[in-house]
Amino acid sequence: MQPQRKLINSVDACVDEALWGLVRASGGLSLLRGHRVVVRSDLHSLRGKVALVSGGGSGHEPAHGGYVGAGMLSAAVAGGVFASPPPASVLAAILSVHAAGASGVLLIVKNYTGDRLNFGLAAEQARNHGVAVDMVIVAEDCAFDRPSKAGRRGLCGTVFIHKLAGALAEEGRPLDQIVSTVTEVLKGIGTLGVSLSPCSVPGCLPSFDLPPGDMELGLGIHGEPGIRRSKVASADEVVKTMIDHMTNPDSQSHLPLQSGDTVVLCVNNLGALSCLEMSVVTGAALSCLESRGVVVTRVMSGSFMTSLEMAGVSLTLMKTNQEVLRLLDARTSAPAWPNLSAVSVSGRSCTTEAPVLSTKPQEDAQDQGPLSPVMREALEKVCSTLLDKQEELNSLDRAAGDGDCGNTHAQAARAIQEWLRGHVVPGCPGRLLAVLAGLVQEKMGGSSGALYSLFLTAAAGHMTEGRSHAAAWAAAMHAGTQAMRRYGGADPGDRTMLDALCPAVDELMKLKTAPPGGHMAILQAAAQRAASGAESTRDLTARAGRASYIAAERVTLPDPGAVAVAAIFAAVLEALQG
Repeated sequence: MQPQRKLINSVDACVDEALWGLVRASGGLSLLRGHRVVVRSDLHSLRGKVALVSGGGSGHEPAHGGYVGAGMLSAAVAGGVFASPPPASVLAAILSVHAAGASGVLLIVKNYTGDRLNFGLAAEQARNHGVAVDMVIVAEDCAFDRPSKAGRRGLCGTVFIHKLAGALAEEGRPLDQIVSTVTEVLKGIGTLGVSLSPCSVPGCLPSFDLPPGDMELGLGIHGEPGIRRSKVASADEVVKTMIDHMTNPDSQSHLPLQSGDTVVLCVNNLGALSCLEMSVVTGAALSCLESRGVVVTRVMSGSFMTSLEMAGVSLTLMKTNQEVLRLLDARTSAPAWPNLSAVSVSGRSCTTEAPVLSTKPQEDAQDQGPLSPVMREALEKVCSTLLDKQEELNSLDRAAGDGDCGNTHAQAARAIQEWLRGHVVPGCPGRLLAVLAGLVQEKMGGSSGALYSLFLTAAAGHMTEGRSHAAAWAAAMHAGTQAMRRYGGADPGDRTMLDALCPAVDELMKLKTAPPGGHMAILQAAAQRAASGAESTRDLTARAGRASYIAAERVTLPDPGAVAVAAIFAAVLEALQG
């Protein structure tokens, strides 16, 4: 027995439960009792208009039930997974829309033998009931240079026909006009798929074998064989290969495409590609087409006709004109149709100027002040200390993190050293703190960079021109600490850098009331409290940061962030005492 690899309740019930989930979640849809048929819940709105019925095997969701709604399908008939629906259900769908007052019924069928037979039989039976029925076969696969007698397969281009025919039907166009219009449009539609993995019908083994690192070009949506296999290449190369093949005039299945042609592009996820990969492929397809002089007016990118969990993508191109675009842009209530922009994709600017916001606002020359020499000396001492402690901090971090705490602090130290070599230290402490905030934000990286930058940015606001006395420094340090707590989400006792910082800053708050002669004693006490706080983290359980995901019994060393803070306080004190 195969292990469970799909999130379903049972193999036998998965199709019915999927249809039930779709209609329960979509207010405009309903199920036809006794059949796997999704219908519009407002069938009365079809009176006097042509109704559209499509369908096929399940496993291609959101096709076809997701395309039922005003402006698209009136009903969608589902078979079992990758199995054509029975004629009785197709007939039930036709008779339901006919009973609602539809003036005629158009069947939109993908070119597979089972679908042609079952929809065709239902069409003949419906005609015997007096229903005006016609059928359009979608066969837009560009895979095979010399298609067999069965012809080209119907793929994701079917969704375009749903939309165009649905818009025409919503406008009240007669059946014969809808058929002639979409038949002409079909001549300008082509699709080609590529897969990086097989898919498996629930309860069955994968439909084919595809070794890891290989891809198959031109396979069908049920896992039918493609035209060739090769190693997985870059997205740009794969897309170029696909479009080259689709438009190769030596192939009987090619889509004639020339420079200056206007197309709609559909980038269809066959099931398991990530959204990130889909966006990369979409960009590659746009660039490839535009490099050939093709104008892309609309882009659909997402899951429109899938093959269960197949990791792959298909590209569909539809040559277009203003009338086709008008129909494509017409409103529909079908839940799976995307909210497309009505602005042409090609030819528009895709970038917007960002505001000029320097994270280093003090790059212009600043005047030195009385505090400049001592602030420079303190900074130099902090940087050398952090560089000396690089390996120690890394070692501590390996116990509960990714082992790079020393590296990130060293990056910040080197950035500050480089800045000191080329700049004057401004006399205003607030300006210096703002510069340091920008440097650590840009150079330090990670959550440490964000936390230090938060601290320095908040502190800088309390150290404006003329405010550099001890009380202002105390208020600045307190504001920085509060910013770290507010945005970082940690508190003292959570085994973070705050366990060293908060006690030290609490001590510094005494600067607000202490006489000038007592300032150095407070600084010494603050440095000692930072060291004690860092040491106390040995016995704390981490409740914030990466260490919080590690079992408490495995973390017996002090927190590296707290040790770094204690080292900074000690370095500043040493510089000031010297």
